[in-house]
Amino acid sequence: MECDPVEDPHEPQHSVTKSASAASNNTEEEMEISTEVTSGPSETKGKGTVDVEKEIETLLSRLHLQDKLQQKLSPADFLKIGPPVKPSNDTCEKELAYTFLQTLLALDYRARHILVKQESPEVSHSQSAPVSDSTDTDDNDLDEFFNTDEDSDQSKQTHVHPMDVQMAVFHCSDSFLKQDMVKKLSQCQYALPLLVPDPVTMDIECPLWTLRQIIKTWKVTEINDKDTITMKSMPICKAETPMVSFFRLGSLSQSKSHLMNSLINDTHSTFFHRNCKGSTKSRHLMDGVAEIAWYFPAGNPNDSFTDCIAFCNLHGDALMTEKQHEILIDKSSVNVVFVPTTQKSTAVLSALLKSPKPLIILVADKDCGGVEKKPGKYIVGLKERSQSDVAEELKMTIKKTLSGPHTSFQLESMSKVSGVRVDEDDPVCQKGKSAAMKILNLLQGMDISKIKEKFLPCQGNLWHEWCRIKKELYHLQGNIEKEKSQKEQALTQIRQEQCSVSHTNLMKSFTESLLSLPSTHKEYFLKWMQILIDALSTDDLASILQRYDEKWSEVLALKNEHDKSPLLDRKQNELEQISKELQSATFGLEHIFREMGQIYEAHKSQKKQTHNRQTDWSKYPELAADLMISGHPMELMDGDAGYAPLTWISSVLEEVIRKLGDQTVFVLSVLGVQSSGKSTMLNAMFGLQFAVSAGRYTKGAFMQLIKVSEEIRNYLKLKFDYFLVVDTEGLRAVELAGNTTTHHDNELSTFFVGLGNMTLINIFGENSAEMQDVLQIVVQAFMRMKKVKLSPSCVFVHQNVSDIGAAEKNMDGKRRLQEKLDDMAQLAAKEEDCDVKCFSDVIAFDVQKDVKYFAQLWEGSPPMAPPNPRYSENVQELKHIILSKASQSSGITLSYLKRKIQDLWNALMNEQFVFSFKNTLEIAVYRKFEVQYATWTWTLRSNMLTIENQLHTRIENGKLDVVENSYLFTEMSKTFEKIKEEMNLYFEDKRDKDMLVQWRGRFEQKIKEFHEEQVEGVKKTLDEVVQQKKARKKLDDKKTEFENKLLQKSKELAHSLKDKAKEEELKSQFNTVWGELVSELSAGIKPIEDITLEEDQISVLNLLGFEWGLIKECKDSNRYQVLSKLGHYSDYVNQKTQRDLSEESHESKKENKDTGKQGTDVLKSAFNYFKQVTGIVPTTQQKGNSDLSHEQIRSFISQVEQQSLKKIQTKPVATRGYRSTYLQEMAQNVQTKVTEFESQKPYALRKEFTVDLSLYVFDRAGRWLSQSHETYRKNNNAHTYSESKKDQYYSIFRSFWKGNSSAAVFGEMICENLKVSAVQAVCNKTAIDLAGEMRCSFPAFSGNRLNLEKHVLKSLAEKEDFKSFITYIRDPRSQAENFIKDEVHKYMFKEQSHKAQNILKNNVDDISEFVSKALFTATQEVKTQKGGTDMWMEQFSSLLKDKLTLDTISCQNFRDINNFDFLKEEIEKGLVPIKTEMSRLSLDKMKDFRLQPDQILIDQLCRCCWVTCPFCAAVCTNTLEDHSPDDHNVPFHRSGSVNGGGFKNTVEMSVDFCTTDVASDNSFYPDGVSEVSVPYKQYRTAGPRFANWRITPDESVLTYWTWFVCRFQQELENYYGRKFEGRGEIPSQWRTHTKQQAIESLDETYSA
Repeated sequence: MECDPVEDPHEPQHSVTKSASAASNNTEEEMEISTEVTSGPSETKGKGTVDVEKEIETLLSRLHLQDKLQQKLSPADFLKIGPPVKPSNDTCEKELAYTFLQTLLALDYRARHILVKQESPEVSHSQSAPVSDSTDTDDNDLDEFFNTDEDSDQSKQTHVHPMDVQMAVFHCSDSFLKQDMVKKLSQCQYALPLLVPDPVTMDIECPLWTLRQIIKTWKVTEINDKDTITMKSMPICKAETPMVSFFRLGSLSQSKSHLMNSLINDTHSTFFHRNCKGSTKSRHLMDGVAEIAWYFPAGNPNDSFTDCIAFCNLHGDALMTEKQHEILIDKSSVNVVFVPTTQKSTAVLSALLKSPKPLIILVADKDCGGVEKKPGKYIVGLKERSQSDVAEELKMTIKKTLSGPHTSFQLESMSKVSGVRVDEDDPVCQKGKSAAMKILNLLQGMDISKIKEKFLPCQGNLWHEWCRIKKELYHLQGNIEKEKSQKEQALTQIRQEQCSVSHTNLMKSFTESLLSLPSTHKEYFLKWMQILIDALSTDDLASILQRYDEKWSEVLALKNEHDKSPLLDRKQNELEQISKELQSATFGLEHIFREMGQIYEAHKSQKKQTHNRQTDWSKYPELAADLMISGHPMELMDGDAGYAPLTWISSVLEEVIRKLGDQTVFVLSVLGVQSSGKSTMLNAMFGLQFAVSAGRYTKGAFMQLIKVSEEIRNYLKLKFDYFLVVDTEGLRAVELAGNTTTHHDNELSTFFVGLGNMTLINIFGENSAEMQDVLQIVVQAFMRMKKVKLSPSCVFVHQNVSDIGAAEKNMDGKRRLQEKLDDMAQLAAKEEDCDVKCFSDVIAFDVQKDVKYFAQLWEGSPPMAPPNPRYSENVQELKHIILSKASQSSGITLSYLKRKIQDLWNALMNEQFVFSFKNTLEIAVYRKFEVQYATWTWTLRSNMLTIENQLHTRIENGKLDVVENSYLFTEMSKTFEKIKEEMNLYFEDKRDKDMLVQWRGRFEQKIKEFHEEQVEGVKKTLDEVVQQKKARKKLDDKKTEFENKLLQKSKELAHSLKDKAKEEELKSQFNTVWGELVSELSAGIKPIEDITLEEDQISVLNLLGFEWGLIKECKDSNRYQVLSKLGHYSDYVNQKTQRDLSEESHESKKENKDTGKQGTDVLKSAFNYFKQVTGIVPTTQQKGNSDLSHEQIRSFISQVEQQSLKKIQTKPVATRGYRSTYLQEMAQNVQTKVTEFESQKPYALRKEFTVDLSLYVFDRAGRWLSQSHETYRKNNNAHTYSESKKDQYYSIFRSFWKGNSSAAVFGEMICENLKVSAVQAVCNKTAIDLAGEMRCSFPAFSGNRLNLEKHVLKSLAEKEDFKSFITYIRDPRSQAENFIKDEVHKYMFKEQSHKAQNILKNNVDDISEFVSKALFTATQEVKTQKGGTDMWMEQFSSLLKDKLTLDTISCQNFRDINNFDFLKEEIEKGLVPIKTEMSRLSLDKMKDFRLQPDQILIDQLCRCCWVTCPFCAAVCTNTLEDHSPDDHNVPFHRSGSVNGGGFKNTVEMSVDFCTTDVASDNSFYPDGVSEVSVPYKQYRTAGPRFANWRITPDESVLTYWTWFVCRFQQELENYYGRKFEGRGEIPSQWRTHTKQQAIESLDETYSA
């Protein structure tokens, strides 16, 4: 049937009106042409601006957007972790706009189909009428039932039209949120706004800026013999395509938008139409809006079109939107017009018919097929025809019209259309564009693959070479310190080169813009940079990617055919070349930021600073931090170099901390195979912008901060402030192959699993082999985390599963996954040497909860397929799982994150990750806790010292003869309970409590044990005092009788001689009486003789079978006195058999692979050949085996010494006296131990060693024996006692002779007693107070064990005394004790003598006041109770019992005293000179008393670990003596030369640090003579001495020890008999270190 012609355009024009019936038939789109609709200039004029504005205001108010037209929504409002997207049936109207946007950002195209729950009867989907109760039905009732005009409440609102929601959000968003929104609309395959009238002013805007970021990829099919397919990828704004525009003139019943969808994608509503869910008659913001969508072919035979075509849809009646339809007609390649009838004509149709552009008219009242009425002019009838038929006919017609010459449309051309405002013309946007264009102009005309080489030179070959050399530092061989020094110099040279080439024009302009532009301008600048750079490279990338895909397919085909021909090699080489080309051509904004990082690292390493603000590299971290805080991804690992720029990352995070504070973050890492949709999933989950476009798959890793909203934080009780999402490079990368892939993937997974609080493991598809590879990699990573005490959680995400709805299949899939995980766990356990049976032994894992199946991403085949809504639902479900698990975590602080990145990466560079990992924050927290623990132990110790002092005095006063444990615990309970409370608060309230919890149980037990040990120690000490008191009871009783008699006789004699004798005769008479009484006192008591230790030592050794001559020789040489400090023990070693000797000689030659310098004259003169091959002499050690056998002997000496001293100190020497059998026991024990030691070694020790060791032990025990025996002699020798009392009693005798009263004499006796005991009390109390003061305020004593070590080393450097250094190296505890003694002495007598003297003076005052109070109290008590002298004495001594000792004074000679006030006055007079004398008391006096401040501090500070490193003898710095199960460790080890290490068969000293050794590929011999060497990287397997040491690889060295080696080079050579030559030559760089730098390095390294 032929259609009727269109009416003559010259006939009078008629306006299009709408009948009531037509209006009632129309929905959605047809309402657009109604003259009643509030769109277009005509309607605005007719209805009134006020009415339009009111309707829009009402709409925005309903959507709760009334304020957002002025205060726009921004990405920051949505880039945060908020509540999950609500189900569509649970959204209220006021939440509709936000829910729409959240759903859209989650990549769910159902965002514009959201159903609103009914909250108010004013909003409804349908009208309701009153219900009649009548059941009668007749014709009138039927009429009434069908009548819809009556009783309808016209005031009721319908729900908001979905497109009104979309456009309202669009109008209320800032330009950046509009970009994000439109990008998501594009991904959802929805039409995008092209022409948008302003809702108030009706000005037309083209959102060109908003569309700038959209990049599309499609395949063009050129119809020829081969149907050539070309892939294109470009920003859609730059795509030149045909455009087909659709208009409607008047009112139609057919849907224009629905028909357009059939042309583009007949399964998806690209354009919203009347039949879409949620459509209503009422809408306010769509009329006059022109939307655009593109058809992108996939290169398939069934493509609707062979090339990209734009389709534009003008909403509403085109007659009412004159400006819009004129613009579209002008820009279109083909115009398609919908008209209701051909009976009417318009000026629009007339113009279109005259236009040379193709025209297709769709007529609603015609039923004809497509007819070409004129060339390029077609009529198609719609009446009674199916939409599919019309669509197919329309496709054919469009194809036909476009097959010939036609105009093309480019979005960018819209900027030149007059009368249209373009959003990117805003001054702020233009400012950003101008700054970006300034940079992009530098790149114009350049080959894309050359840009990075020219403008970003720091990240190219220089950076890659730096990374390669840095990695080689962990695989050193040969002369490792020299090699390391050379490599470090090479690294420095590279950094210098980077500095010299860093100021390219591009980087200069880029950083100048970042530094100078305001924040808003800066955002536009960065967006423009990204847009322009993407536009620069996408098309080239598409071409390279297409060639890569084609070549990869060819390689796969050859591999599948098991073709091993040269053709496969050639194809693989070609593929590799394309891969390199792809890497060079990949250029994005991230590369510029990477260059900033490299410039910063290079300059920082050189300590260079510029004064020019515009090029100041030191500002770069702050710039990056600002961007990171605002939501920009930051590169964490450079995927091209395979390295993390630690200096740059640390500085950026430090700036973030400075700006935000040390916020807590929850780190979410994602792992999975390459191109498995990890970035897409994260973008959908959190609304992020990780790159997902073609050729932009993630290379390396990026991290992005997302703030946690207060709402979700409070709701889930989250304990952190931010999420940090880490998007990682894919595993199983195509460009890597074989072992390289496995090693690379293991590094990646270990790093990112360790970094994350949670790791998402993304599995794509159902390829079991690929899945197994991924599982093996991640399980091994989790195994490593378990071994280094990190506990991340995990969730498995299985994407692209064909049927996720089948519960049975899911269960079966989970079961198989569990089995695979368990299998992988067992395999990984073998590799990591760990006892694990299943995956849940490695990490807390529930297969029912921690596995999530995902639907396929696309509904159909890209590029026209929309995302699968089920996929978006799965993403939201996964987000809920993540948040639920995250609520159980405390996250980590940004400062911890910074350290953790460094710790993980540094450990990762070494092959032995578990052995190499060092959690620096954990170490810092532990050191801080050690300081607090030391404070608690000091509190207990000082309190216990006070109690001990009191009870000691009480025992001496005879007021206590049994010390009960229960009493001591009771006295300590208050202090101990307070400390337990403080510990509890420390563990509960500290920010690091999650880290502290691992030590809580152990330290609570340790503090309890310390408390008990203190109690037991004091009880033991006091029990000994009690025993001594009891042992001298017989003598004490005699003393009492002696004193009574002496007083009686003195009194009688004095009275008889009164006024008769002179002084000389008086003295003679007293001596006579004295002599008689002393003889009576000592009758039957044998004098205690001095001990003769030296004679006994020689006799004991002789009795054990050693010759007199040998003993004398050893004694005279004095060598035994420094036995533990000898450089070596070669002279003590003896051979076992000649056979052993020859075998050792052969083995040493076989194993010495390095030629080196053979034995020199020095070697020959110092040692004979036998000593070399026994393996004991230092010169026989393989490189890196630092004098281990000598260390074994030295360690043995120390063990025997400690054991012997411990045993001898159990002997009751102080109560029963010395016995020579004690020495005999010691010597026999030494002999036995030597025999046992020899039996386990391949060498024997000469007799001289046993003798010297015995003499050494005797010498160390001699002081204690002498002091203890002296105590015994003093307590049990009557002669000694009587001599000590003679002057005192002569004074009393004289007092009686002078006629003094009994009260005066009694007072004199008391004062004499108090004089001694007061000084003793003052000095003991001062000792405790001084120790406490120094413990709190003296820097060396106020920290932990590490702090003490630092100050000991500082002191040694300042003195520069080699002998002291050797004492420290050989016996670190002894040197520490010497240091404490020296510092206490300096504090007391030099540096703080005034403060020390004040402490002493205060204690003198306290004691004086205490005595005065006791004197007053006792006197008042006796007077009140009318007591006598005995009572007064009892009261007085009772008051003094805890502080002052008071010898018993017999009162029988003083019972005549009755005036106790006079007695009090006499005593007070006698105390005056005592106080005066005490006020002048010298601190020197303290050394004569029981407690010494230095010994108190030694007991406190030296009760720690003193185990030394088996390689370099560095001492463990743990504050706890027994810190099992924690390993021994020290912050920095030292050169082997410090300990005398060297190379076999040479005198070459080894300068290597063991921290360098364990990163090298060298080996060592564990005991110095073993035939089996052990790789340094596996040093823990070398035996017990090595197994408990944690020596982490570290390419840096402590300047302190390099300075020491250079400063004492000659002394070390002389001491050890070696030379710093050959392989032991000192690196030249070491000689540049000064003493000041050495001391400063201690502060940097040993800070607690």
